Amino acid sequence: MPLLKAENISCGYGSGDIVSGVSLELKSGEILSVAGKNGCGKTSLLKLIAGEKLDYQGTLRIASGLTFSVVSQDTSGLQGSLQEELLKSGVDQSLCMTILRNLGFERTQFEIPLEQYSMGQKKKVLIAKSLCQKAHLYLWDEPLNYIDIFSRMQIEKLLLEQEAAMLFVEHDAAFCENIADKIVSIQRI
Repeated sequence: MPLLKAENISCGYGSGDIVSGVSLELKSGEILSVAGKNGCGKTSLLKLIAGEKLDYQGTLRIASGLTFSVVSQDTSGLQGSLQEELLKSGVDQSLCMTILRNLGFERTQFEIPLEQYSMGQKKKVLIAKSLCQKAHLYLWDEPLNYIDIFSRMQIEKLLLEQEAAMLFVEHDAAFCENIADKIVSIQRI
């Protein structure tokens, strides 16, 4: 039984569809990449799957009781101290900080307010938090934005060690080919 099955999905915002005719299926333990040019609706598709209220046509079946862990493109919600953010998220702080250390964080970085982090550091925090969450399905939207090559390799290694289901959007073709079991391409309408 698939965790997620979408058949002929079309969705958008008010004035018309952004995504049209997308079909995909994701089973437990599979990693699926959604590829396509900017503006073709990849993020909208992820938002629809994550439960955002979007008008859509087609059939979307999501297994009941499914829990999600989402990494969005937007890092603006990260504020305060790292410890407060991790506490608020309910993740294992020690594990999360270990992952961040593996992604190149110095211990002194843990004491700096999140507002002072670079975009890449903020993205690493979102990724580390997600990896520490127990979820059935991980939905990551362009996780490698602002991420250095060394950290990309570390993230790839971490994902290959996990056995969780994941659906992600990413423009880095090599990363997608190395990580994804399947790649679904969508076209701009």
